[in-house]
Amino acid sequence: MDTPRLIPAAVFGGLVALGLIGAGALIGQGVVHARAGDRTVTVRGLSEREVKADLAVLPLRFTASGEVLSEVQARIDGDLALVRQFLKSQGYPAEAVDLGRLEVADTRSREYGVQNGGPRFILAQTVIVRTGDVARVQATTRALNDLVRQGVVLQDFQGPSYIFTKLNAVRPEMIAEGTAAARTGAEQFAKDSGTPLGPIRQATQGSFEILPRDGAGGDESGSIDKKVRVVTTITYSLK
Repeated sequence: MDTPRLIPAAVFGGLVALGLIGAGALIGQGVVHARAGDRTVTVRGLSEREVKADLAVLPLRFTASGEVLSEVQARIDGDLALVRQFLKSQGYPAEAVDLGRLEVADTRSREYGVQNGGPRFILAQTVIVRTGDVARVQATTRALNDLVRQGVVLQDFQGPSYIFTKLNAVRPEMIAEGTAAARTGAEQFAKDSGTPLGPIRQATQGSFEILPRDGAGGDESGSIDKKVRVVTTITYSLK
């Protein structure tokens, strides 16, 4: 007498299993969640595009050391002249080259507490190249051996920083692309569920990310080729 009751239960269990499988497939397509109670569906839309850096900053920090401050200062001045001449030969105009502060360290002072075993004075000077000619900076980086051969001691050189400054120019189109991608996911869900898609209930825009184009990891500032990414999250009502 209990057999007829088992058939609806089995059918119900099969429907639940099919529903779970379908939900998993929808999440893979960008649907975050859908609730029948308040009849909404939340989807995410991704927009990505490749860009190139349009600004390069190249810091060159060089040092000299010795026991007599005036002599060390003279060597720094000589190295500064060599650096300026090198950058001029690389084709940079004077306005693209800035002189940073001069750092002076006395290793015999109380701050350092070094009594012997090294030079007393260490001086460091930084020259900063800032230009939109990204390709020129890339070539200059490869030519720095010429500067080193002249006796200039480059310290803590980590290469140039390549910067993309035109994010505001691509922002509107990328937001539109992300919104369109989210709507496509929502429309597919509504179609599969046999429910008409309603208006936007809520929308949030994630932060724009600038990443290395090839996803090699590390600091994106070291890469000329970059990838800009944004994810838009939108909740639609279901009619």
